[in-house]
Amino acid sequence: MSWIARRRADLLAGLGLLTRLPVGWLARGAGPVDMARSVWTWPLAGLGVGVVGGGVLAVLSLAGVPRLPAAGWAVAVQILLTGGLHEDGLADMADGFGGGRDRARKLEIMRDSRIGAYGVLALVLSLLLRVTAAAAAAHPIAAMAVAGTLSRAAMTGVLAALPPARGDGIAGTMGRIPRPALGAGLLVAALVAACLPPTPARAGAACVAAAVSAAGIARLARRQIGGQTGDVLGGTASIAECAVLTIMAAA
Repeated sequence: MSWIARRRADLLAGLGLLTRLPVGWLARGAGPVDMARSVWTWPLAGLGVGVVGGGVLAVLSLAGVPRLPAAGWAVAVQILLTGGLHEDGLADMADGFGGGRDRARKLEIMRDSRIGAYGVLALVLSLLLRVTAAAAAAHPIAAMAVAGTLSRAAMTGVLAALPPARGDGIAGTMGRIPRPALGAGLLVAALVAACLPPTPARAGAACVAAAVSAAGIARLARRQIGGQTGDVLGGTASIAECAVLTIMAAA
């Protein structure tokens, strides 16, 4: 299998998992899909979603729409692009960690499609933070692009740091993450953070915010359920995005 065929397969797997974009055309000439190898594309998916969201905010602002509702529409478009994948993970993680008495019960709650009080609170707070921080950002396209990229990189860090909490599901069946794929994803995120923010200090703070978010969720997940699941990864992306957007919105 050629290098190009492997990269097409990686993009097919990564974009197909994290977005609702029509990526079937990538299957032509692509090699076998390897979900673990595709993690390097996750920051790229976040970058694309962030640029679109920031673009919507910028265009609406130029059209005279106040920044707060414009940011609301921008986040809504992002959720449409991802199918609410990360928001669903955040809600399930909050319900499981907050409502279960033991590991088995927490995992059972996280598998349940119904949403509870903890999940509702987590969703409301995360959307409030994302919308208000995006509205306050001086450079919305850069802010949302960096937040999207670093939050997906945070997912890869948690995935590599923790064993699967259960054997089923995509996160549980991916196996060991290849170090070159993990390193490439983190390098992509670092380059985006280095190039887009207005100052190096802001770029460094954004990277620290994403890293602290990932480390905090990883530690919590290890204590609560002994590892990671797809819901934990989605929750990591949502929380890291809130943290990075807050840094990017700071004066």
